[in-house]
Formats: sequence, structure tokens, C-alpha cells
Amino acid sequence: MIERADFDKFCSRTPEEIKQAVRPAAAQWVEVKERGGRVVVATGSGPHLHEGVSCLLAGMIEAGLVDGVLTSAAMVAHEMAGTLEWVKRVDGQEVGLSGHLLPADGRFEVCVWDDAAWAAAADEIDLDDDLVAALRSAPGHQIIKVAGNLAYPSGLRAERLAREICPLAAGRDQTLELAVGPGADPLTMIGAGARAKAPVMVTTPQLVGGGAVGLAVAESISATERSRRVAEILAGADLVVESGLALAQEIHDGPFETFTGHGLWAAFEGQKTFSLADKRFVRIDLDPTLEAVVRAQRDKAAVSEAIHQGRPKAKTLDVPFRMEMSGFARLPRASVIQADLAVVWPLLAGEVAGRLGVELPFYSLPQETNPGAAMRAWIAANVRPVDRDRVLAAFETA
Repeated sequence: MIERADFDKFCSRTPEEIKQAVRPAAAQWVEVKERGGRVVVATGSGPHLHEGVSCLLAGMIEAGLVDGVLTSAAMVAHEMAGTLEWVKRVDGQEVGLSGHLLPADGRFEVCVWDDAAWAAAADEIDLDDDLVAALRSAPGHQIIKVAGNLAYPSGLRAERLAREICPLAAGRDQTLELAVGPGADPLTMIGAGARAKAPVMVTTPQLVGGGAVGLAVAESISATERSRRVAEILAGADLVVESGLALAQEIHDGPFETFTGHGLWAAFEGQKTFSLADKRFVRIDLDPTLEAVVRAQRDKAAVSEAIHQGRPKAKTLDVPFRMEMSGFARLPRASVIQADLAVVWPLLAGEVAGRLGVELPFYSLPQETNPGAAMRAWIAANVRPVDRDRVLAAFETA
């Protein structure tokens, strides 16, 4: 884990312009928590896992600083498998696999486990003993990567477990991500959320990902019900912090939100809707275009005027326009931190925790730093996959 001295050293050496960009967001966060408000974080997967940010957010859930998370099915799949893991990459055809089954580079990944871990896996799923022997003896190089995915057998195990739990979750009107939470590691967001009774939910546009895990997430409750629950999470939030997202437009401009448009007809039909008009948003995003679009909207209502005139926004603003910029720029209390999320999150979390007098159970640092590299190895060794027995036991005792 990150030593506090290493964390403090990193923060002290971070360029002042990044600190200045982070401080207003931290101040908003502290103000919300001091008056008993709610902070929701909306994340993608990839870099949050690689940089330890998902574990940091799990710790912030445990500490009561994060009250809900909107995330992706890919994030759930990787957290079910343990967040990060050591794998060995081998030539797939040399171990007897058909070339048409392999990814573009022809490599196949096998988990780097000890004998006890392999024995435990064999108790749970049928393993191909010949393939296991060939993989373990084959030459290859080892790396740390996001857990599960295409690694054998952790990816296969996560997908089979998701398929097993899906009908149980559906029978109780639970999301899959909630159902597996009791068996998940406390330093995963799904695990921390289950323990703290803080919602951790996949949004509808983020259902694609994680293979069969994503399909099981999608099938555990209906799309309409998922959209309603996401709407409830956003409606109850005083501050939403978005990080490393694609398709953010469809997350907050959902079928029950009125300020940016698509909830209008739900309201006409007498359904419960909500508005983002007074919500505070902070987006951590490396794309300089987003900040330019926000400025254009603030200075001359450029986005609203393009909509009013029925003109394409990309041509009107003369920028490479992402659709999600439209809704975000029109939110009157939205701001952008244009910086690497791996740098922003430690600063933001440390500032918020320090000002509220809270000690976090986990701190992250960028993977290119020496402490960050050690952190990744620690996560791979210590953050465990979902425990199937605990998941099933939760259904029996509920």
C-alpha cells in the first residue's frame, strides 16, 4: 500500500497549476459533506483500475466521503476478478489453441498463481488440466493488468459466476453488481458499496463491456428499472464528479431528466422525473476541447444557440465535438479539471479527507511513480476476487 510519506511527497511535488485546478472541486466536496449532502462519482474503467483509483474510491466509500458510484460493466467484471492481477502472456498456438480463437497478436494470458490458488479454482470450475500444464510451463513474459478479462481462468471464472448469480439477483429485483457485493473485496467499489449500503450501479450506456459479466449485469434488471435507479442516484446527489467517462451525455441526459431534454415526455406521461439544473458537476478530462466548449457556452451561449438555430454544434463551434459536451456545457454549475485522473484523484481525495479530518484506508498514486508501481503489485497480491460462497450465503440469509 502507499505509505503516507510517499503520498505527501507526491502531493507536494505536483505542479501548482494542477493543485489550483483541484482546490475548487475539493472545496465544493467539503462544503457538501459538511452540510450532510451527497457526493456521487461517475467513472469509466481502464485507467481507474490501472492507477489504483478504483481502490481509492472504495476507501472513500468506506470513509463516508462518496455516497454512490455510477460505473461500467467492465469495471464490475474486473472487480469481480480482483481488480489487478499478474498474468503470463504466451504464444497461444504453441500451447495448442486454434489461431482463429486468439486475439490479433496471437497471445494468450494465464494467471500467475500458486498451487493453492489453482486447486481452489479447480474446486469451482472445470479446468482443462492439459491446457493448464502447457500454459504454466510455456515461456512468456509477465505483466500486471486488469483482472479477469482474457486471462485464464480468472476471466472465465468471473463470467461463469456472473451467469450463475444473474437469475438469483433477478429473482430479488437486484442488480448483479449489488448481488455480488457481499463476496467482493472491501477495496473494490462493489464490495465497499455493499458494506456501506451505498449504491454502486452500472449505467445503461455502460452496459457494453466485461463479456458475459456485462450481459448478466444487463439482464439482472430491466433497462427501464436501471434507468430509474440511476435517475434516483443523480437526483439525490448534490455534487457529481465524473472521471474518465465516455457516453456521459446518456448518463445524465437519461429518460427521466428534464433540464437537458429527454425526460420531457416521461413528465408528460406523469412519470417521476428530475432536473440537473442546480446540480454541481466536476469532470476530470484530459481533452482540452471540453473546457473550450464549456467556455464558449459560458461566454456566448454558443452551444444553446446552435441548438436554437438547428445547426450542427461541431461546425458552429469549429471543434472536434463529442456529443456529451453538449449537455455538460449547458449545466450551469459544471466545471472541468483538465489533467490526468491518476494525478487528480490523489490530490482531490487527500485534500477532501484532510479538510474533513478523515483518514482514508487506501491512497493511490500514478503507476509511473515508484510508489505507484509498488501499489499496483500490492493490489495484484492482496485485493481478492469475489468469494462465491459468501455471495451465495448472502442470498440464503437475506
